[in-house]
Amino acid sequence: MDLPGNNEGVLNQRTRAEIFSWLVEQRGPASTEAIAKSLELHPNGVRRHLERMHEAGLVERSRSKGRRGRPGDLWSVAPGAAPAGQRPTGYADLARWLARAIPSGRNRLREVEKAGRDIGRELAPAGKVEDPVEGFRQTVASLGFAPALETKEDGGFVCRLENCPYRASVMENQDVVCALHKGITSGLLAELLPDTQLTGFEPHDPERAGCVAVVSGSVDGGD
Repeated sequence: MDLPGNNEGVLNQRTRAEIFSWLVEQRGPASTEAIAKSLELHPNGVRRHLERMHEAGLVERSRSKGRRGRPGDLWSVAPGAAPAGQRPTGYADLARWLARAIPSGRNRLREVEKAGRDIGRELAPAGKVEDPVEGFRQTVASLGFAPALETKEDGGFVCRLENCPYRASVMENQDVVCALHKGITSGLLAELLPDTQLTGFEPHDPERAGCVAVVSGSVDGGD
């Protein structure tokens, strides 16, 4: 995931950059204590850094449920983090070259989408997720897509992606990259919301983003 372009100064501080990167890899909410333990930092210092990133719109805060005593803070990457900042170019170049190298024939696209489904299953948060729809949103947010979800009246939801972190690769081979992304979305749903189906997937211009994924079915069957 690219670092957020509008708030790069906040992440110029090394510890905050480490915390943000850890949350990106986590792909789901984590407590202050869990972050501190993993990074071998003091919880009070981690909390101060998280508060600063929260003010900058880089992370979002929720409250833990189902625990005795006072609910604690849970932190995850904010959907509006607007990932677009600086990073080493090697990985971006490699992604573009791979996209260019893969033919976009019908059979190959099916293979790419199937590989994407396997990747999506791997990306799903481990263990039981209290709110599978929120788990889906947070995972997609951690990948840099800035998702906005809207509930459908007949069940399911519509997910609009306000950012395309793959835009450089899409410009090389949109069919292949979008097939991979479609598969990743299906794989995430299979793990988190097995009673749903991806019934619509509408790619848009990567420079403007706004791709739409339509999910139909019961969102209460992810236990």
